Amino acid sequence: MVFIHGGGYSVGSSQDFPGQGEAFVRSGRVVYVNFNYRLGALGYLDFSRYSTAGRTFESNLGLRDQVAALQWVHDNIRSFGGNPNNVTLFGESAGGNAAITLMATPSARGLFSRVIAQSPPPGAVYSPVLAAEWAEEFVHELRRITADTRTETADLLVQADVTHLLRAALTLQMRTPDAQPGTFPLAPVVDGDFLPEKPVDAFRHGRAHRVPLTIGTNDREGSAFRGRVDILPTSPDRIQALFARAPMDVHEAMRQAYPELHTKRTSSDFGGDFAFWFPSVTVGSLHSRVAPVHFYRFDLAPRLMHVIGLDATHGIELYALFNHVDTVFARTATSLGGRRDFISAGERMRRHWLRFACTGAMEHSWPRYTEYDRQTLIIDGVDRVESDPRGHRREAWQQFLPDL
Repeated sequence: MVFIHGGGYSVGSSQDFPGQGEAFVRSGRVVYVNFNYRLGALGYLDFSRYSTAGRTFESNLGLRDQVAALQWVHDNIRSFGGNPNNVTLFGESAGGNAAITLMATPSARGLFSRVIAQSPPPGAVYSPVLAAEWAEEFVHELRRITADTRTETADLLVQADVTHLLRAALTLQMRTPDAQPGTFPLAPVVDGDFLPEKPVDAFRHGRAHRVPLTIGTNDREGSAFRGRVDILPTSPDRIQALFARAPMDVHEAMRQAYPELHTKRTSSDFGGDFAFWFPSVTVGSLHSRVAPVHFYRFDLAPRLMHVIGLDATHGIELYALFNHVDTVFARTATSLGGRRDFISAGERMRRHWLRFACTGAMEHSWPRYTEYDRQTLIIDGVDRVESDPRGHRREAWQQFLPDL
């Protein structure tokens, strides 16, 4: 099992959850691998336009690192007791986006046998035109910070102090959600070579790697994106920008799906569904035409998380999955109750993840997901299966974002 960490392609590392694979390894059934990859501007901005005869800048460096890590696993995992022909790739958030993107990356073909994507934003892969705009804006900001208008751009990118690179990237990250709502500048780019097309298009046309897929999101993905991580389209101006891009005749259907869109709770659900849930439903539906798919929604949240209005928000399932229930966060979150249910949910998730990793299938209690019945496992205090949960929202989004 190979895990890709999240963090918006700007932060995070393989040490985010120390000992994260122990609960899986103790089963005696898998070898666990995680790794680091290049982040931020030097991992996910496309500086290829600034290449010179003496210096070449490649695109998608973080994605290339992930392929290199998978290639290493393929070439070396037998020495650790693993099977290179039975690799399960899984990741959360940006790591989930990476897993989905790798399913559409030609050079990753044959390097994994199945995928688990937890809370991925599958649409966060952008055109070379938009990526070039972000690279230009970054360079402009870097020149402003360094007061350097003379050095060739290629040399500036290589010679700049790391603190200046970080400041320029942070400025770009903070501006983009308002300048171009619904986008995030640190993400893979369709470069026509390493990544020839948007992953959603690859799934739509059956060109993604045809491996079994488990994919899902949490109940209220968007509730955690506040303050410094306020990157989703949740403000009135950002939401209005999305409505302006959608067909006029579907605006009312979306407003009916999200009544009281002006409130913080509903707007955060709108933003979370835009970034995570609906694109994941789309990917699951398209891929189910060519390979087995299982879909889940993680609903369980300790009582305190409900009290403070976060509920089952983005990333909370990792504490259950990796059995990190004794961390300060987990103990605080369960201080008002719900600890036993949270631990139990993690045990059930690990059982599902391990079965899928070992066999490529799930228990009969978790049926396959298809675009006809949309059977979804709801992970809660007591798990259940629902057909097309929140179908009215899904139908509204299909009209609102027909070209996703």
